[in-house]
Amino acid sequence: MMLLVAPSAPARPSGAGPGRVRRMDQAWLQVGGEENVTVAWLSDACHQCLFQELLSVPSEEPGVAVDSQHGVTLMVNSTMEHKELCRVHYHFGEFGNYSLLVRTDHSSQKTLCNIVINQEPVNSYLPIFFAFLIYMGIFTLLALGQFCVNFEPIRNWLYKKMNPRETDRLINSELGSPRRTDSISSDLPPGVWNMSSARPRLRSLDTFRGLALAMMIFVNYGGGKYWFFKHQSWNGLTVADLVFPWFVFIMGTSTALSLSSMLRRGCSKGQVLLKILWRTFLLFLMGVMVVNPNYCLGPLSWENLRIPGVLQRLACTYLVVAGLDLLFAKPTPGSTSTEAPYAALRDLLPYWPQWLFMVVLEAVWLCLTFLLNVPGCPRGYLGAGGIGDHGKYPNCTGGAAGYIDRLLLGEKHIYQHPSCNMLYMTTVPFDPEGILGTINSVILAFLGLQAGKILLFYKDQHRQIMLRFCVWSVIMGVISAVLTRCSTEEGVIPVNKNLWSISYVTTLSSFAFVLLLVIFCLVDVKRVWSGAPFFFLGMNSILVYVGHEIFENYFPFKWKMRDTQSHSEHLAQNLLATSLWVIISYVLYRKRIFWKI
Repeated sequence: MMLLVAPSAPARPSGAGPGRVRRMDQAWLQVGGEENVTVAWLSDACHQCLFQELLSVPSEEPGVAVDSQHGVTLMVNSTMEHKELCRVHYHFGEFGNYSLLVRTDHSSQKTLCNIVINQEPVNSYLPIFFAFLIYMGIFTLLALGQFCVNFEPIRNWLYKKMNPRETDRLINSELGSPRRTDSISSDLPPGVWNMSSARPRLRSLDTFRGLALAMMIFVNYGGGKYWFFKHQSWNGLTVADLVFPWFVFIMGTSTALSLSSMLRRGCSKGQVLLKILWRTFLLFLMGVMVVNPNYCLGPLSWENLRIPGVLQRLACTYLVVAGLDLLFAKPTPGSTSTEAPYAALRDLLPYWPQWLFMVVLEAVWLCLTFLLNVPGCPRGYLGAGGIGDHGKYPNCTGGAAGYIDRLLLGEKHIYQHPSCNMLYMTTVPFDPEGILGTINSVILAFLGLQAGKILLFYKDQHRQIMLRFCVWSVIMGVISAVLTRCSTEEGVIPVNKNLWSISYVTTLSSFAFVLLLVIFCLVDVKRVWSGAPFFFLGMNSILVYVGHEIFENYFPFKWKMRDTQSHSEHLAQNLLATSLWVIISYVLYRKRIFWKI
């Protein structure tokens, strides 16, 4: 007998009394009425999956745990007549107690199924609401403090308290009260007074990167154990599926600016290439040796070393995008006059060779994905395998992408527990950072590179920059709508993080252009937001990412909980751990400690 548990686990947890379940994302279900029936279940999140047996009546068990994350369809079959009696669709609530009543309507001779609530479920989303209120209160107080500091009488009073000797000097020399443009003693923290001074570095890029990193740390630490802070089982998007692509996107944007800066400073292409190769090597090495999740298979050795990974994907993507940009690098034109020929495309036309390369690269992805012959699988298969697609292709997880990784890297050298493993009951390993998906991560980083080119070409022309970000967002959104048919499952190429499908890239790049537009406007154009606290994370992104992976299971980032089946305790722990890394990044920023590779 197979039981339905979050979404699949062996049995009712120990310590839970009859009629009461004590595991997150579960409810308790009892079956009453007709005898000699079996109940099977199917989750709404499992596309074209086979029904799985849940419970037989009569049974020694008083009930069974059922999934409360997504809606489920229950199917009741007669064991005597071997036919379906009825179906009922329901979304159970966490820790709720329910009864499935199966009875025969003698007037119509039909079997009816009804769900009755014996005990109301709890509202598992209240902790998120309270956490939101707490953090909004903190940010409001900080914003109020910043406003007060910007208020001239208060600023002058603080100035006198913090630096009386300098105040006396100004008074004696009849310079009056200090203004924002006045030169302040170097003993004061930089950036406290002279807030309107020009910044050579775009704070919006570091803010964007820091926001993506903060979300990444939060979801990697567990995200309060909420399903929408975990990666989607297969097709579709959750919050967790947004963060890594945004990190790749902003890496491309930063690459355009950093390479341009190095070449303007007089570095030769050979020197820049060596720096690119060295950074690629370090990122890949850290990913393989330091941040490697296959430790669960035992002590790391070549036998079970996972070769792909997040940092490895970043390394390969950076190598291709930065190398390509360096190969065709040209001086950025000093004039951006709108009267120039093809003025609307002047941030595109000089880079047509790179765009041609990207088109060829995407053609390779499409050909391998849809034309490669995968043994035992249909051509162009994009499904999860397992019990999906009515159980026809159980060993075809990921189609060509999974096959290439298993063929070239070996099963023991890729990720062993993909996100589709539990819901789709897959049996073969699959790596979401595999070889084929790297092609589309290069495409995404190149779109980020295009955002960087816009910033270079239209420097100080804020309206033009924001207009082009908006246009690119719309273009990518339209492509996504065409590829997906605005559907999670029915499109030509569904949005899929595991495969890094091209529709996933266009969708996330569309979101990224919008997000960058908003942050750029608030931070660098209007300057109504300094980018804090995410700016500090973005200034030390590699250090914080590697550190949060290494110290994940150490206090104070993790501790023993009183109730491990409580969303509120998990949420508090994960939010505190994320906040600690924000504080650490702020201290490093104040100490001027930055780890760059």
